[in-house]
Amino acid sequence: MATELEVLEAIRTIARTELEMERPIAPGDDLLQDLALDSLGLTVLAVGLENRFRVKLSEEDAAGVRTVEDLARHVAGRTADAR
Repeated sequence: MATELEVLEAIRTIARTELEMERPIAPGDDLLQDLALDSLGLTVLAVGLENRFRVKLSEEDAAGVRTVEDLARHVAGRTADAR
C-alpha cells in the first residue's frame, strides 16, 4: 500500500521527467489551473501513476480529483483497495 506522500513524490517525479515541469509541485496545486495540464498531460500523469503503483484509474475517478493532493489521496486509496 502506498502512502499519499509516496504518491505525491511520484507525481513530482512524473511532472519533472515526463512533462518537463520545472516549477515546484505543491499538494494544493490545481491540476488544470496551476499546473496547466491539458488532456495529454493528464493522461501522461495518470499512466505514469498507474504503472508506478499498479492501479487502474478511470474517467469516473477524475470527477472528484481537482488538486495534486486529491490525486495523491485517490491513488493511495486505490493501492489499498488493490491489496
